[in-house]
Amino acid sequence: MTRERTAIILFNLGGPSGEETIEPFLFNFFMDENIIRAPKPIRCQIAKWISWSRSRTAAKKAYSHLQGKSPLLANTFLQAKALEKSLNDPSLRVFVSMRHWHPFSEETMREVIQFNPDKTILIPLYPQFSTTTG
Repeated sequence: MTRERTAIILFNLGGPSGEETIEPFLFNFFMDENIIRAPKPIRCQIAKWISWSRSRTAAKKAYSHLQGKSPLLANTFLQAKALEKSLNDPSLRVFVSMRHWHPFSEETMREVIQFNPDKTILIPLYPQFSTTTG
């Protein structure tokens, strides 16, 4: 009897992976229509301005205390590995997907499709409710 293959996807916000990615991460974040509720052309201009200005000031300073990157991705991958280890099931694989930086949903879905699961479990890791997470 073959075991049913299960994919578990952990969803998180994402964050810059290095100092050079702070601005593009912030742009993606502020382009989210749940963050800035404006028509896309206006939202794009606002996102460009905010991401440009914040990446040179507050965000750069904040991330400098974190080796220039967000710990969220590494921590989420550690959670994925810990979950796989605790479930200890070779027919199960845990994937990571980020909303505003790599690995984006599309990237993760390619991995999930290649794994070819019989069922998929989605787990959002956002600790709060807001229009962007709910």
